[in-house]
Amino acid sequence: MNKKNTIPGINTEPTTNFAVLKPFKATAAGEPEDLLFSRWLASTPIWAWVLMLAAVFIWPTFSYAATAYTTADAFQALLRWIPFIVTGGFLFNVIISFFAMLIGTILGIVLGLMQISPSFYIRWPAQVITQVFRNSPWLVLLFIVLLALPYEIEIGDTIIRIPDWVKAVFGLCLPIMANIAEVVRGAINSVPNGQWEAAESLAYTRHQTLWQIILPQCFKRMIPPWMNWYAILTMATPLCSLLGVEELITLSRQAIEAENNRPELLVPFYGFALLIFFAYCYPIARATIALERRFAVKL
Repeated sequence: MNKKNTIPGINTEPTTNFAVLKPFKATAAGEPEDLLFSRWLASTPIWAWVLMLAAVFIWPTFSYAATAYTTADAFQALLRWIPFIVTGGFLFNVIISFFAMLIGTILGIVLGLMQISPSFYIRWPAQVITQVFRNSPWLVLLFIVLLALPYEIEIGDTIIRIPDWVKAVFGLCLPIMANIAEVVRGAINSVPNGQWEAAESLAYTRHQTLWQIILPQCFKRMIPPWMNWYAILTMATPLCSLLGVEELITLSRQAIEAENNRPELLVPFYGFALLIFFAYCYPIARATIALERRFAVKL
């Protein structure tokens, strides 16, 4: 190692007993430490996805070259079924993710505000609910909701049926609620205490301080992790196929069965599902990273 690059106490033995101040990388107050999904998706180069998709679609050409049902036949079948699985399937994935995110966000904001309440009897139950749903498997929550909610509700002579996709929305909004509650709580706690003290010195009530001073500073900080959780939620919607919800994966499986369950159809149909989810979530991930950089607090 060159002498000019030698730093005592860091890459060589210290020559004194004085503490060495290592470089400190400042992060924005309230910035989420792990937008793992969006960062991973946005940092993956386009050529890597192109190579992966090329391998997925080219491999069947060699694997099934000896069969009478060729890869070209499989892709022709996919083209016939694309309008059905997109308009009747993927559209349902988007609808489920939209309503689950909407309900989860509203409940999460309420739950997050309850976690910062000065009252122990409000704060403690909110913290318990948050940790329970935040650390529960999403698939288990979906099955619990499927079995717990009735299929129909009778009110007098009126029968109100509850579709499976409504149960899926309710099941997916629970973990989203808990994670959004943590985003809200973390964003509020990231605001310097001086803001609260300054508002108190001006005779602001706690309600006025929260809604007029603290929360306006938190909105920008909450947008990137909120978008990150929406992308994760969208990628989790195929779990609803296990509940019988007619979304993209369910309709793809039905289309394959209608084509006599030929194994040559697996890669084209599920490869298309991968492609359409990527095309929907990748721009969200890129926008998440861009907003994170734009709204970062420079220290």
